[in-house]
Amino acid sequence: MVDVTLKQQLIASMKDAMRARQTARLGVIRLVNAAIKQKEVDERIELNDEQVLEVLTKMVKQRKESISQFESASRQDLADIEHAEVAVIQEFLPEAMSEAQVNAALDEVIAETGASSLKDMGKVMAALKPKLQGRADMGQVSADVKKRLLA
Repeated sequence: MVDVTLKQQLIASMKDAMRARQTARLGVIRLVNAAIKQKEVDERIELNDEQVLEVLTKMVKQRKESISQFESASRQDLADIEHAEVAVIQEFLPEAMSEAQVNAALDEVIAETGASSLKDMGKVMAALKPKLQGRADMGQVSADVKKRLLA
């Protein structure tokens, strides 16, 4: 089987959404493609799957922040739109890791780096990011690392 890049998957999904006349889904996929293209133009590079994952993760994070703001402002209609966008974007992210898997990765990286204090947090996060990007909430992972290094 030929490896299909994430960008190719997005383009294929966009074409499928066009054929099926799924306007909402099509709009979200076009937004994702535009964000990827913008990053490529800004940085004058061709994004690989890992960099595309970063863009997707950032888009999900932005929408989750918007959801909380809309809900606190009693705008459930707008929050529902954001929820739908998050669902479409998450289709292209790898399957989320369980808490046990994240903890196992944390233990492994802390052992590998020999981290023992909060000063080593940057080292630990740098080693964890490629393993967990798009598969775990990096904000939560950061809090967990901090807790373990303080203990």
